[in-house]
Amino acid sequence: MNKLNHLAIIMDGNGRWAKSKGLIRTNGHKVGANVVEDITSYCCQKGIANLTLYAFSTENWKRPKSEVDFLMNLLEKFLIEKRENFVKNGIKFHTIGDLEPFNNSLKNEISNLKNLTANCDKLNLILAINYGARDEITRAVNNALQSGENISEKSISSHLDTSEFGDVDLLIRTGGEQRLSNFLLWQASYAELYFTPTLWPEFTSKELDEIISSYQKTHRKFGGL
Repeated sequence: MNKLNHLAIIMDGNGRWAKSKGLIRTNGHKVGANVVEDITSYCCQKGIANLTLYAFSTENWKRPKSEVDFLMNLLEKFLIEKRENFVKNGIKFHTIGDLEPFNNSLKNEISNLKNLTANCDKLNLILAINYGARDEITRAVNNALQSGENISEKSISSHLDTSEFGDVDLLIRTGGEQRLSNFLLWQASYAELYFTPTLWPEFTSKELDEIISSYQKTHRKFGGL
């Protein structure tokens, strides 16, 4: 049975789900935020150490300003409303990506939740926000060079945003698309990949449990036999 230490999910399909219901796209994002709580709770119960969720990419700034603003407000609201739940369930909050473009209010809430959950040790919840793998790898190489290190797999890995969480074991993408979209390209080099047609607002812990059961039975070769 394969151990699942690091689970990563591309949460895709909010907008299409809303459209299928005759709703505006932002309604899909609202429902999707509730799914995050359900999946996070499941990971806590199952003893998964690290959960990384792709919440906002470096390319998502290309979306209409009204939608981007809504997503930023939704994220800030989520961080505020879930404080007690994070602490109660032992969830330590982290982010990966470049936070600099965000407004001060959002950056403050991110910092507040990180500080509040600093001693939690049941699950690392890592939100990838303003994140792109190519940007991350570029920053890691530059940081290694500035530190006077020789460029190697080890030195690059040590400067990645996810250095303390290790490589991804299982990467899931909801919504039917079958691409990685610039998400954890280095860390997912040997990850097991699973693409489900289920749109994120309809993704459940039951389906996740079925995917993980399948993953645990997979023979992971890592280039060997």
